Amino acid sequence: MGFIDAILSALVTLLVTIDPPGLAPLFLALTPGMNRQARNQVAKRATIIGFILLTIFAIAGAQIMSLFGISIGAFRVAGGLLLFWIAFEMIFEKRTERKEKSAEVAITKDHIHNIAAFPLAIPLIAGPGAISAVILLSDGLHAPVERSMLILVILACMAITYVTLLLAERVDRFLGETGRSILTRLLGVILAALAVQFVADGVKSLIAN
Repeated sequence: MGFIDAILSALVTLLVTIDPPGLAPLFLALTPGMNRQARNQVAKRATIIGFILLTIFAIAGAQIMSLFGISIGAFRVAGGLLLFWIAFEMIFEKRTERKEKSAEVAITKDHIHNIAAFPLAIPLIAGPGAISAVILLSDGLHAPVERSMLILVILACMAITYVTLLLAERVDRFLGETGRSILTRLLGVILAALAVQFVADGVKSLIAN
């Protein structure tokens, strides 16, 4: 896989995993009664926190795994299986139900003050799937320039997520129930294919070692 292909694959993987359109209705559910300025602040804080977390794992994810004695091959298989499970939930509409439950718990406990950090930044934006994807992607991008491009990809994903949250009302109204269902399933199929590729690469790495 060439450098450009790897960057495009990283962009698609992260966008599908984070699923900005899927976050739009949840963002509205988490910010009832807020004016546009307040929602903008929540969206900005959530995406900044998400960017910082994913960047940390993009830079030091391998070292964190090394600390626990986990090989890249093993993590590729585990991460691929996790991404596949997320894809399965997206295709069969289980992921939205789980996210909505997380949102309800957060509103009950913390009300409005900390929703940018939880559950928006964690785990809706920088969840286990996105963190796994970032660590797996960083494994194939070792050079400083390549690693910098990965961080730019994360930044681009956060920018797209931020804009989507700002336009949440319009996006949700435009997609509607049918459009949202079709988009979620389509993204799920794409993510499933990427997950299978991660598992295949992981198995090859484990066999080689």
